[in-house]
Amino acid sequence: MRNDRAFVLVKPDGVQRGLIGTVVSRFESRGLKIVAMRMLRLDREIVERYYAEHVEKDFFEDLVGFITSGPVIAMIVQGPDVVSVVRRMVGTTDSKEASPGTIRGDFGISKQMNIIHASDSPESAEREISILFSDDEIQDFERIDGPWTA
Repeated sequence: MRNDRAFVLVKPDGVQRGLIGTVVSRFESRGLKIVAMRMLRLDREIVERYYAEHVEKDFFEDLVGFITSGPVIAMIVQGPDVVSVVRRMVGTTDSKEASPGTIRGDFGISKQMNIIHASDSPESAEREISILFSDDEIQDFERIDGPWTA
């Protein structure tokens, strides 16, 4: 079975609203594995690496202010075709347009305060994972309820 990985970040609004467990539960209930997780505060240097494609954009300073405003939960979610599965579970960026049943549709407040970030491609996932996790922080285990299949 493939063990694709996605990077997921519960943003400061999700942490401050007490939604960490709800987010983790959604992924685990879907049969996906959380193979790494940590709480931290992002600093500007990490944000500039993490959001490198947005550094020159008008909204970047607001993004830095928001994402560094409180602790975040960074995690690696693993499973078959996990990036596309997680993206469907998360919903569209603008919470007002996200479908009910998605994380953003159920809990997001706005385009910025949408509680979660998820990798948009396997390549992005690997880049984002490498910024916040070392290989020795990633756990390998089998779920006792059996492997999840698409």
